[in-house]
Amino acid sequence: MSRKEKSVAVKSKKPRSSLSNGKSSSVKKTKAVEHSKKVASLKKSRKQKEESPEESDIENDEDEVEDAEVEELDQEFDEVEGLLDVEAEENEDDEEEENEDDEEENDDDEEEEEDEEKENGDENEFEDENGNITAPSKSAIVASSGSASGPDPTLFSELKLSENTAKAITEMGFKKMTSVQARAIPPLLAGRDVLGAAKTGSGKTLAFLIPAIELLYSLKFKPRNGTGVIIISPTRELALQIFGVARELMAHHTQTLGIVIGGANRRAEAEKLVKGVNLIVATPGRLLDHLQNTKGFVFKNLKALVIDEADRILEIGFEDEMKQIIKILPQRDDRQSMLFSATQTTKVEDLARISLRPGPLYINVDSEKETSTADGLEQGYVVCDSDKRFLLLFSFLRRNKNKKVIVFLSSCNCVKFYGELLNYIDLPVLDLHGKQKQQKRTNTFFEFCNAKQGILICTDVAARGLDIPAVDWIIQFDPPDDPRDYIHRVGRTARGTQGKGKSLMFLTPSELGFLRYLKAAKVPLNEYEFPASKIANVQGQLEKLVSSNYWLNQSAKDGYRAYLQAYSSHHLKTVYQIDKLDLVKVAKSFGFNIPPKVNITIGASGRAPKKNNGQNDYKKRKFNNSSRR
Repeated sequence: MSRKEKSVAVKSKKPRSSLSNGKSSSVKKTKAVEHSKKVASLKKSRKQKEESPEESDIENDEDEVEDAEVEELDQEFDEVEGLLDVEAEENEDDEEEENEDDEEENDDDEEEEEDEEKENGDENEFEDENGNITAPSKSAIVASSGSASGPDPTLFSELKLSENTAKAITEMGFKKMTSVQARAIPPLLAGRDVLGAAKTGSGKTLAFLIPAIELLYSLKFKPRNGTGVIIISPTRELALQIFGVARELMAHHTQTLGIVIGGANRRAEAEKLVKGVNLIVATPGRLLDHLQNTKGFVFKNLKALVIDEADRILEIGFEDEMKQIIKILPQRDDRQSMLFSATQTTKVEDLARISLRPGPLYINVDSEKETSTADGLEQGYVVCDSDKRFLLLFSFLRRNKNKKVIVFLSSCNCVKFYGELLNYIDLPVLDLHGKQKQQKRTNTFFEFCNAKQGILICTDVAARGLDIPAVDWIIQFDPPDDPRDYIHRVGRTARGTQGKGKSLMFLTPSELGFLRYLKAAKVPLNEYEFPASKIANVQGQLEKLVSSNYWLNQSAKDGYRAYLQAYSSHHLKTVYQIDKLDLVKVAKSFGFNIPPKVNITIGASGRAPKKNNGQNDYKKRKFNNSSRR
């Protein structure tokens, strides 16, 4: 009988109770011992009698009895011995079965040990003798990673991910995928290039991180293999956020990750890159610097390139850097590429053309939406004159100081002034802008993220992609440049599938034309009204404070100048007309009773508006006088 047939035969036997077998075996062995003792005693007694010359009739009778007892005992012994023989055969069968099971278990253990040695050892079937990583075919990637299947394809548990990634997703509390995740992750796991269009807060970060990490895992990347995935982000804060999410997802993986951003220690970054970083999150400028100047930075094995917030990267002037980066990196045919953008522009299409392989999968999860903003977002605007703007803001923040609020302003100097002013009058706020040192920006960002309540005053540096938990209100104190900026700003609240939040935009009567553009962009807004009795009239105290505090006065002047400069730079000239600004009222919002003299550059051409022949218009005359260079 073969080993396999024997194993089947043994397993097909009727199972026996181990407890009953143990008891019967003990009883049988005890009887056998007692029988042998009795027989030995009787034989010894008979021998003594045979040696004795004098025997009585009574003794003969006793001998007959003893002979009968011996025969009876012999019969009992035979029965017991037979039972013991049967049990011995059964025990031999059991031992054979156990030995075979042990051999099978040992074989399985040896196979598992061999698998572990292959997985944890230095050998990598995807690595050649020169250290180059060769990606498997798309079908092989699908076999190891899989795609969505089952009754509910929107569940993360339905994705055939590695145990390490699946465990991390569970620990992070994610169960159901968002629309962009459900549509992007399966084809990305299958090796497709993807061009994704999704509004902010839709879950793009997990959509590209999960396939990227699975790719590194499937190819068994090690530090010596260098960088296999590069993720490019427009801002330092967004890069830090992506890095934080990646670190959680890779908690149970052995692959390494790092971040390279402007403002950080370049030497420390270079040392880590030389040691080997498998996944890198970077801003464009610093990444290009390392690609060009860091010796020992291995990126020849790059297998995935992710460009997040591509439209924003191009808007802030990194178009040339991106072209150089793509030129230096391995060719697009040798890697997988993913490009995500909240808006699709001609420049984004050009970037996609040079970075993605021909025939990428285009995913637009917003095309079927009736609105361009999140469903859980309540949006409104309030109309007020320039001189009442700060008074209304102060009253609103004071009433909502137990909420989590983000206030957007147009320039760094405006953020600096209003941050100093509000803290000075005992309304604690955090401020975040591009002129701060990187460590300050990082600390402020994470402090506000971890806070349950508080106020953050910031520029648009925090408007793109950042996932700040549980924001209750978005206040656009200075109006956005266009509908896209509006959408990105309000995207800081009501994030995810169940997110809720509110937004409020301040507009002057001359800026109401902006509502037409928002309506065309499918942004629904309601007008809010604030009774004058609810607005704190602290204008007198504000002007007194600004005039008496030298440093605050200088900060107010810088803020006033920056506000006018930013206003003149708006793209929607038909809405934001600087000639229609009432400078006296604008100055009051900065604590000045009379507009200060400041030097600014008006418009892209750097020319001031035409002088007004009528000198009785104080607003324009004062503006022209203060605009001389």
